Amino acid sequence: MSIVSSQSRILSQRVIRMAISLEVKPIDQILKRCFFPDPSNGILNVAVSGGSDSLCLASLAVAAGHKIKIWHLDHKIRDSSFEEAHFVSEFAEMIGAQFQLVEVSVKGRSNLEARARNERKSAFPQGIATGHTMDDQAETLLLNLLRGSGMRGLSAMARDPTKPILTLRKSETIAICSALRLNPVIDSSNFSPDFLRNRIRNEVIPLLAQIAHRDIVPIFDRTATLLFDEDRYLDSLALCLDVTSTIALCGADSILRRRALRLEIERRTGYPPSLAQIEELEGKVLGRLDFRIQLPRGLEIAGRRGVIDYKTIE
Repeated sequence: MSIVSSQSRILSQRVIRMAISLEVKPIDQILKRCFFPDPSNGILNVAVSGGSDSLCLASLAVAAGHKIKIWHLDHKIRDSSFEEAHFVSEFAEMIGAQFQLVEVSVKGRSNLEARARNERKSAFPQGIATGHTMDDQAETLLLNLLRGSGMRGLSAMARDPTKPILTLRKSETIAICSALRLNPVIDSSNFSPDFLRNRIRNEVIPLLAQIAHRDIVPIFDRTATLLFDEDRYLDSLALCLDVTSTIALCGADSILRRRALRLEIERRTGYPPSLAQIEELEGKVLGRLDFRIQLPRGLEIAGRRGVIDYKTIE
């Protein structure tokens, strides 16, 4: 597996900026669409799998003036994982970045994607930048729609420094890699119909585009952005409610009441409750009677004489 046509090349900030500007579009136009933090904040941690999106992310970070540290996870799912790790380490050397390899073992086929994703979250530093694109955003919205998610799930991924290239398209990351003469890793599992995201990417989105006679990815991206802003606004209103007062909760609009209860439970447990759990709790509150409910992760909620108490049971 060769990373470039010439192993001796060095991709400095100047070389990256010039190559992209000449063969894709002016680099400053691209960077204005990205969400990189201030380069003076220190080393930027970047997750790089070796695919076009993450190679593009790291290259643009260098173009934006960042000193970066590349993190690569070898989860030993594929036989080629050792070669991919070597590929990424060569790329890191080429752009003058620090390199950190993390090795874990993810075995079996059940919930493989979710378990691999959880391993990445636990192994990588908090706030690490990932190469998610607008195409990933559209896929995430549709995935969450199929799962019955509410506004938060349909708002998909936030546009922030952890997703610096979220407004770029997959086609643009491929073009940038081509301009830099990089040969990205091709993950064969991305074409397997065993994974729901792959079927959405390779079957559902093309079919919807054919039916709509237009590119639907920017439409879903716009929807996700609008829902994200509205979800954040509703959260700010819900946080003003006193979740320890039955009177306050009963006097609030049902949308804000359910949201306030969900936020409080999530704050205490680290996980959002199910709709059924929220509806059960809301029913108890509206009944204005004394109650006691046990929720998963050791959270007990009790109402007595109009006061609601949240207690974590060890």
